[in-house]
Amino acid sequence: MSQSISRQDFDQWMMPVYAPAPFIPVRGEGAWLWDQQGKGYVDFAGGIAVNALGHAHPAMIRALTEQAGKFWHTGNGYTNEPALRLAKQLIDATFADRIFFCNSGAEANEAALKTARKYAHDRFGSHKSGIVAFKNAFHGRTLFTVSAGGQPAYSQDFAPLPPDICHGVYNDIDSARVLIDDDTCAVIVEPIQGEGGVIPASLEFLQELRALCDRHHAALIFDEVQTGVGRTGELYAYMHYGVTPDLLTTAKALGGGFPIGALLASEAFASVMTVGTHGTTYGGNPLACAVAGEVLSIINTPQVLNGVKQREQWFKERLQAINAQFGLFKEIRGVGLLIGCALRDEYAGKAKQISLLAADEGLMVLIAGANVVRFAPALIVKEEDVTLGLNRFAAACERFVAGESS
Repeated sequence: MSQSISRQDFDQWMMPVYAPAPFIPVRGEGAWLWDQQGKGYVDFAGGIAVNALGHAHPAMIRALTEQAGKFWHTGNGYTNEPALRLAKQLIDATFADRIFFCNSGAEANEAALKTARKYAHDRFGSHKSGIVAFKNAFHGRTLFTVSAGGQPAYSQDFAPLPPDICHGVYNDIDSARVLIDDDTCAVIVEPIQGEGGVIPASLEFLQELRALCDRHHAALIFDEVQTGVGRTGELYAYMHYGVTPDLLTTAKALGGGFPIGALLASEAFASVMTVGTHGTTYGGNPLACAVAGEVLSIINTPQVLNGVKQREQWFKERLQAINAQFGLFKEIRGVGLLIGCALRDEYAGKAKQISLLAADEGLMVLIAGANVVRFAPALIVKEEDVTLGLNRFAAACERFVAGESS
């Protein structure tokens, strides 16, 4: 007989680095999750922009189970068909000439930063090691990537941090221009800052970063861990802007819930990473690559990508109407189905309270910092689920304005 599990067990058994919701989801289908008590939730959190095709998508289940019946893992001493097929899909769909597979966004960013440093050292010398990133960015939780992320709250407890990383002001090209010079090996930037508040970059900002990197022979790295694989209505957000990076990182939605990450690279940068310079035991795992190949084949179609743009309109129109009623938000921003509602100053710091009330109403949403409620639903969410979910959000907003707490 299996052991009974409750939310209280988390507090007793798990390292306390998370504060999970008071309920435990046990089953999902499409845009819905159900908890241990059978309560249903409309899922607009999407596993933090991961569940691009929702829960228990039949094509993903089929891809996983078919591969599981063949073999699961060999390690990087061997290649496999699902990994090679997925690599070719990504190359054919993007600027990339070469692919490196890993298991997460943090690992993809780690690989990108290491590649940029090695390229600079090989071509120009060890002095060329500077990395320019941006304040309020988020690039992962490894020591290198948390240092590149511009949020000291995530890095200050782990000093000393890797050197030669400095931070400009996002969307302020003058700030970046002061920092980027001939000793810079890489500039890493999110086309849309996700954890930092769902803030899209301006076209001029990314264009000038591209020009500065070209001028100073630095790698331009786009962190598309959150924005990639259809989230913005294009396969990758760089396609919106017409600005092509040298290196691009992707994860989250790539596996639709199965852990996988990838670094997409131009030939020039990929060529410096020779046998033994980098690696991973699980990266390119055939299970992950089989699922990701199916996810990519479904999402990279006009039907799904155009559908994201249609769904963006559904969300923004209704969110504007909710805001007109309750006056909570000073801005509703984002691209595609990565949407942030920034609270007015008088409600600063209360995003978590709204998300808890939403959960009480049967809706899962995210926050992006203390002041932004974030939505990252499945890219194929049905219109009736959008309507119902936003009705529940409106009810949560009404309770919040009335002074209730969850």
